Amino acid sequence: MTIVDHPAPAVFIAPPIHPTLAAAPATCFVGALLTDLAYWRSAEMWADFSAWLISAGVVLGWLFLIAGLIEIALRPSVRIREGIWLYIAGNLVVLVLATLNMLVHTRDAWTSVVPWGLFLSAATFVALIGTASFGWLMIYRPRCGVTVQ
Repeated sequence: MTIVDHPAPAVFIAPPIHPTLAAAPATCFVGALLTDLAYWRSAEMWADFSAWLISAGVVLGWLFLIAGLIEIALRPSVRIREGIWLYIAGNLVVLVLATLNMLVHTRDAWTSVVPWGLFLSAATFVALIGTASFGWLMIYRPRCGVTVQ
């Protein structure tokens, strides 16, 4: 019996952490859109929930964007991805819209939601879906997190 020693074709390294962290602010922004819609239709308690969800999403989003930028700076396997800078720009658009939305939600309940709060929540959601879809295609393609030797 002959034993053949084949070198490993690739070394698997840890996958990018940023997509996992980005789920928390995304959940907050989707929840804010839903609570804005609920408040718009019922004019009940939902405006406060929206304000808290947006605030939490903005704080977590900026922290996770910083973590993502650090990861891009330190990991060549992530940095060399095609479209990474477009992905970062998309995330910045989401966070700028959400930050504006957070400021709009500091007003009185009805004026914080209708019409600009609801519009900004919907715009944030649409930008988030676009950025998340692009990020999913970019990050979860085969060989992301793999260094070929």
